[in-house]
Amino acid sequence: MAGNLGAVAQLLEASLDPRQNKQAEITLRQEEKKPGFSLALLQITASASYPYNTRLASALAFKNFIKRNWTDEDGNYKLPLDEVTTIKQELISLMISVPAGIQTQLGEAVSVIADSDFWERWDTLVADLVSRLQPTNPAANIGVLQVAHSIFKRWRPLFRSDELYLEINHVLEKFGDPFLTLMQGLDVYLEEHKSNKENLVQGFTQLNLMIKLLYDLSCHDLPPMFEENISGIATFLLKYLTYDNQLLHTDDETEAGQLEFARAGIFQVLTLYVQKYMDEFKPHIGQFVESSWSFLTTIGQETKYDILVSKALQFLTSVAGMPEHSGVFQSEETLHQIVEKVILPNVSLRESDEELFEDEPIEFIRRDLEGSDSETRRRAATDFLRTLAEKFEGTVTSVVLKYVQHYLAEYAKDPASNWKAKDTATYLYSAIAAKGVATAAHGVTNTNPLVNITEYLQTNLAADLVSEDGVNPILKVDAIKYLYIFRSIITKEQWQEVLPLVVRHLGSSNYVVYSYAAIAVERALYLSDNQGQPVIAPGIITPLAKDLLQHIFALIEQNPAPEKVQENEFLMRCAMRVLIVIKDGVVPHTDLVLQHLINITQVISTNPSNPRFYYFHFEAVGAFIRFAAPANPEKLEQAFYTPFAGVLQGDVQEFMPYIFQLFAALLEANPSGTLPDYYQNLVAPILMPVMWESKGNIPALVRLLSSIVHRGSQFIVENQQIVLILGIFQKLLSTKANEGYGFDLLESVVANFPPAVLEPYFKDIMQVILTRLQNSKTENLSIRFVRFFHFLSAHDQKGYSADFVIKVVDQVQEGLFTPIYLNIILPESQKLARPLDRKTAVLSFTKTLANSEAFATRYKKGWAFTCEALLKILELPPLPASKDDLIAEHDVEDMAFGVGFTPLNTVRAQPRDPWPETGADLKAWVGNYLKEADKKSNGRVAGFAQERLSDEAKAVLSSYMS
Repeated sequence: MAGNLGAVAQLLEASLDPRQNKQAEITLRQEEKKPGFSLALLQITASASYPYNTRLASALAFKNFIKRNWTDEDGNYKLPLDEVTTIKQELISLMISVPAGIQTQLGEAVSVIADSDFWERWDTLVADLVSRLQPTNPAANIGVLQVAHSIFKRWRPLFRSDELYLEINHVLEKFGDPFLTLMQGLDVYLEEHKSNKENLVQGFTQLNLMIKLLYDLSCHDLPPMFEENISGIATFLLKYLTYDNQLLHTDDETEAGQLEFARAGIFQVLTLYVQKYMDEFKPHIGQFVESSWSFLTTIGQETKYDILVSKALQFLTSVAGMPEHSGVFQSEETLHQIVEKVILPNVSLRESDEELFEDEPIEFIRRDLEGSDSETRRRAATDFLRTLAEKFEGTVTSVVLKYVQHYLAEYAKDPASNWKAKDTATYLYSAIAAKGVATAAHGVTNTNPLVNITEYLQTNLAADLVSEDGVNPILKVDAIKYLYIFRSIITKEQWQEVLPLVVRHLGSSNYVVYSYAAIAVERALYLSDNQGQPVIAPGIITPLAKDLLQHIFALIEQNPAPEKVQENEFLMRCAMRVLIVIKDGVVPHTDLVLQHLINITQVISTNPSNPRFYYFHFEAVGAFIRFAAPANPEKLEQAFYTPFAGVLQGDVQEFMPYIFQLFAALLEANPSGTLPDYYQNLVAPILMPVMWESKGNIPALVRLLSSIVHRGSQFIVENQQIVLILGIFQKLLSTKANEGYGFDLLESVVANFPPAVLEPYFKDIMQVILTRLQNSKTENLSIRFVRFFHFLSAHDQKGYSADFVIKVVDQVQEGLFTPIYLNIILPESQKLARPLDRKTAVLSFTKTLANSEAFATRYKKGWAFTCEALLKILELPPLPASKDDLIAEHDVEDMAFGVGFTPLNTVRAQPRDPWPETGADLKAWVGNYLKEADKKSNGRVAGFAQERLSDEAKAVLSSYMS
């Protein structure tokens, strides 16, 4: 391996050079298949003889390699065991010895390994970490604590479970007391080195990690050793919350240093303790409230303190939310003080905010929008104010409204100079007007009864929306944002009046103004009233659509660099929404829209950098295909081929799952009902195993392959590709993560190929399924197997039936059908939730009762059980169906984007009912079907019912048949 190190290091260096990175990455992916690759990366990362950037690239490559290759979906190691052991032995000492940037990458790798192995398969780790701690050597401790934090922080978002608590107790047993000892040692160290800058910074770096770990270790329960030492911990936290030392101050006004991070981290721990461990922590709260109050009233406006201010406000917010402590804030005098000294300084615009507005507009928007993750002073001050308003609505409202009036009056005196006063007034007004949590779909839905939303809009903001110039752009943004926040409160009539004004602001020359206009227009078009009707009727937008789309695309494409095109997801989301709303109203503008969508796809394919942007972009392409392709199928197929094929040839991993879904949508929109050559050429490439290696591709490929099978079964048979498809089914079925997709593919194969073609393979198919059921049965696997049984048993028009399934199962193992039917098929059928699945089960059971020879003669008791299962499904109603024509949305704010699979809503596969002839009343259909069968068989069905069913079942069945 050593001889190869140089070659790998050269590839890593090449991967940092934009001119050769694509090729270098492809070669690295070849290299990683060789044994020992991960250890070579660790050697390069460890060796100081390589440049820092090469070592960093190596650590990054190691982290990504571990993410892909540590374990499979079922938790088994994918690497040889000796490699696994060596990694676990070497990684900790390596991580402790490398520079901080590299440490972070290795820390993430440790986290991935811990996810699967800690603690049972890695039970030496905590003892190993503890043995490396040195009370007076921060330089050595930092690496150890970094490893500990990268493992323990995994607990923060988890729900409580026995396994989790076992793991936490395992850690506390070994780590809890040494951690407290280390805390005392650090306190002594910081005292001794308070005038040595380098040692002090090292000590504070360790302090910051210890505060994070204090949070990790307490995030589920207060550890017993912490509870015993709660006074000591509180004293320590108070000391470093109020600690100051000139040597730790940063020179830069914008850059927070170790001191700010430590204080912010302490506030975060305090907030946790107030929310979860009030009883134990109560005696210590007063002193922290006082110190945070004095902080907030004296701290400067510099941006380096933003994180600290917002954490201090979050702490006060959680105290104010506690009935036993909120009283501190109750008097009108105190509330005046709070608004004047804490709220106002933190909601007023600062020079740094204006600079952000001018120089980094997209960053300004992301911070400013509700629900963004950034720690802004405005957000935290608003939350504090709202919590106080929940407790003392009347007093807080009247105090704040006095300030609002004061600022509006200031503005009126000299609008040009005092525009900031109006910004503050509107911000304060919005803060106390909104109640509850704003949702991404509807904004604020609940408001303070002591204020009037529409009156403030008409009196103070409408003029800013109407006037052409002379209004500061930030005030225009305030007015649009007010509409956006209170969009559900503003009436339908008012929306119809203001929408044209907002649309006009898309033409603004100011980046933030036109982006906010796009945000507001998009959300307004999404709004619906209580009857589910759109607040803005599609007919209002359709005539404007051409100009609107042309304009939005021009804004997106004004700077052709890939990262600039995709920086503004708000514009792309607005274009997507317009296409969804106007539906086939886009057909007359097909050429225009097509050209822009293709251009954007090609530009961003060279460097995908904003997952939100490209998600909205592909949803827009999806909506366009869905509504424009049926009128021009060949045109769209030809036009999209080049950009889509480009993504596949360029191996743009992030886009591939989207492209497969869009190919499927194009095929489904083609009204010919056949498989054009265009798609025939796709079959061989998408059957290649390499395509199925990426997890994100699988659902999209199954979708595309199912669409192809539906139209091209003949072509696939002629090209002898059926065995390849069944091979893919077998591979998908072998893992829990993909078993459902395996069944989706299998069902589309059975539905679309003639039985004679599949006959030779059925025994093997059943063998694969039954083996998996026997060795690792999951709830989902059982249900999908049952669904597949009914699917076969109901398709009698294709020559399948329950008797056919019995024959195949008995070929696998004689007599196996009986236990499977009794223990899996009958009980699990009741769990089918989708209406179409329940209907299939009804048809399957009914046809079995009417036509099955096996149940008539071999399984006499089984006939009665089948009848009871059928009646249960019919008498216990299925879940209501959802409307499939609506393009329902996931709340995009909650979606996790990554290289994984994100479904496109605009081109969701529409479920097809293979049996429309049954009509809506299934009970009547069952009755008629059994009556017909009874006639044909000279009363056999009625005879079986008479001799095999309970009285109750007989009564229900005869009510269907009469």
